[in-house]
Amino acid sequence: MGEPIVRQSEIRMEASNHESNGRLAMRQLPTRLCTFAVLFLLISFSRSLQAQTRVPAHDVTQEVTLKGTVSSVLMNAAPGAIAGSHLLLVTPAGPVDASLGRFGLKGNGALSVAAGEQIEATGVMKMIHDKPILLVRAVKVSSGDVYTIRTEHGFPVSPKARERAAKNTGRTELSR
Repeated sequence: MGEPIVRQSEIRMEASNHESNGRLAMRQLPTRLCTFAVLFLLISFSRSLQAQTRVPAHDVTQEVTLKGTVSSVLMNAAPGAIAGSHLLLVTPAGPVDASLGRFGLKGNGALSVAAGEQIEATGVMKMIHDKPILLVRAVKVSSGDVYTIRTEHGFPVSPKARERAAKNTGRTELSR
């Protein structure tokens, strides 16, 4: 007596709902797979691009200090060179391309040099695009002031970072 009465129309409607849910899920599956595939390809592409453009890690134990005369100040890199500003130095061992990165000559407290000045550049020599480049960490100018271009780990010091450092050290100048 307690058996519920199930109508045939309710059974058809229930079966129809299961079928439509199944069709909906089947239609969404290719969309989800495509989305996943596109995300996977984008992540793979960005990682390979980073690997191609990444500057090798800075190793303080491999640093050299070169004394030389600035022959040219390049605000922007030549085609095929590392992005950012460069100093072309004349040293006793020959010419050297010294990379200052994108912030080396920009902002308050940035390095200010001209052709003909004597400097000491400290950094790591790297072969980039089959050319020797000095990735400069610090520059000492003839007045004795030292400008930090990169951290000990090779990261560029931005103008904002120079300002914060100047405030923290209580200096009236913004860099060095």
